[in-house]
Amino acid sequence: MLPVFVALVCGLLVGSFLNVCIYRLPRKESVVWPGSRCGACGRSLQWFENVPVVSWLVLGARCRTCHARISATYPVVEGVTGLIFAGGYLVYGFHPLLLVRLTFACMVVVLFVIDLRHRILPDRITLPGIVIGLGASAVLPPGPASALAGILLGGGLLWAISEGYLRLRGREGLGFGDVKMLAMIGAFLGWQLTLLTLFLASLAGSVVGVWLLASRKGGLQSALPFGTFLAIGALVSAVVGDQVVAWYVGLYR
Repeated sequence: MLPVFVALVCGLLVGSFLNVCIYRLPRKESVVWPGSRCGACGRSLQWFENVPVVSWLVLGARCRTCHARISATYPVVEGVTGLIFAGGYLVYGFHPLLLVRLTFACMVVVLFVIDLRHRILPDRITLPGIVIGLGASAVLPPGPASALAGILLGGGLLWAISEGYLRLRGREGLGFGDVKMLAMIGAFLGWQLTLLTLFLASLAGSVVGVWLLASRKGGLQSALPFGTFLAIGALVSAVVGDQVVAWYVGLYR
């Protein structure tokens, strides 16, 4: 159990850094300098104010100086990242693929929250992600051929859907950020899991869309952050995607 606990703690610490990325990337700020500070009053935070999850609870979700509320997103991101690291170790063990999958998961978590909040998917995540995923796939699963096919299929398929929607309806249905994000997913997971990711994201988006219509909280013109749904589909595919694909293929044997 000690390795799992260590992985959990590492994930909590990394989650704290992901919160910095989530806050600063949409503002086009450096994620390494200056150090952590209050978003309301700008005061630099002390080390004991940066302990993942614990500090948020001890401070009562407020800044120690200006008493501005601190979003619950911070401990949630830290906790989720901690669980991802612990779960990743249980799934992959101490293997080079673990590092690749955790890097991928961290990128996806950041994209999930930023797209949910700002409806953008920063190139500073997606474009390096395509390069990292393709490079790692040269020596690890899914392999270079599948990764390259995933990039072309994921990016190309979403681009075709976006272009078709634009020509048919006269307005954008998907942003180009979604195209680059699915290409990144393809680089890390390969073409089969990219298709599964797209299916799961579309399914999740449809469910939420129907719920918005039924609850009268949105209409047919409501813009949904598709990158957020892609993130959910990608994380599910990374963990159980191979089993799902094997089950599906087995239906036709």
